[in-house]
Amino acid sequence: MPKYVVSTTLRQDSLVNGWGTLTILRSVDDVAALKETDGGAIFIHGSAELARSLSDAGLIDRYNVLVFPVLLGAGKNVFSRADREQQKLVLRDSAAYSNGVVKVVYEVAQ
Repeated sequence: MPKYVVSTTLRQDSLVNGWGTLTILRSVDDVAALKETDGGAIFIHGSAELARSLSDAGLIDRYNVLVFPVLLGAGKNVFSRADREQQKLVLRDSAAYSNGVVKVVYEVAQ
């Protein structure tokens, strides 16, 4: 399965060998072009900044969110602070686990 890394600074020679096909995407436009292909779903793991940028560009179709039972006094915002129209989400799935984690899956209403 091909893998994509979104980075403005990572060099091609810094990629790990043995992980199969790896491609560096340099911009939101590169991600938009990838989304237009027949390659299937694109998942973002661990990058709030990337998720905000893609959301601001209208490139996110679904949010798979895990809510952990911990309150932090500060931290990164996952969702955009951009001044724009309200974005409606439609709940598609949810589950609560014995450790207190809750999974919710929302599709972006079109």
